[in-house]
Amino acid sequence: MIDLTNKVAIVTGGGKGIGESVCKVLAKQGAIVHILDIDKENGKSTANTIKNSNGIAFFHYCDLTQHEAVGELFQQINEQSGSLDILVNNAGIAHIGNVETTTPEDMERLFNVNVKTVYSCLHFGIPHMRKSDGGAIVNVASVASVVGLADRFSYTMSKGAIYSMTLAVAKDYVNENIRCNSVGPGRIHTSFVDNYLKNNYPEREVEMFDTLSKTQPIGRMGKPIEIANLIAYLCSDEAAFTTGSYYPIDGGFTTLNT
Repeated sequence: MIDLTNKVAIVTGGGKGIGESVCKVLAKQGAIVHILDIDKENGKSTANTIKNSNGIAFFHYCDLTQHEAVGELFQQINEQSGSLDILVNNAGIAHIGNVETTTPEDMERLFNVNVKTVYSCLHFGIPHMRKSDGGAIVNVASVASVVGLADRFSYTMSKGAIYSMTLAVAKDYVNENIRCNSVGPGRIHTSFVDNYLKNNYPEREVEMFDTLSKTQPIGRMGKPIEIANLIAYLCSDEAAFTTGSYYPIDGGFTTLNT
């Protein structure tokens, strides 16, 4: 049902993990995908994979924490593709620590990477969407946006901000055909999880993977493709009646844990 033919999409952090899957799914549905990432190797790899599957994708190196550079790149993309129809704010980093162990440097870094980058993309993206007579925005939040997680103080701060920005943008542009929603992934099996287990639980990776999987009531971690499919729907005309909403996709974590 989902048809994104010739829709121009920008996806941040599209080089790997959830972002990579989002790029591939959007391209498969016909979108022209612009991949923004600071990781050149993985960003180019994602673009090449899409092209080899007869999709349309372009990789752009971008340090999203540089506000003016983001604006220049959005203008360049608009001139290249003629419009902006879809914006997926996916780029982000994690941090482990409570309020006592989190340093001012930690807080600043999480704010700059997880919050300010989303602001910059919204700030520069929405004017192009208005010129295109509307568009769809999906912000990748987290279960941490709405529930308390142990030792995730700064991360929770940043993802809570993404949830709030989603509501504000949806309210401000509801009459301009610009929809803004957010998704709240639970624990998703990506290379981040594998590296975390390798670095923190050497020789116990299998055991700890099983333990982490069982924190979701459904009994497993999510797959990046499952998040990507939900995002693709929210970007499509099939979701035209949906804005200002938060969609948990977490194997029941936020509602079924007791």
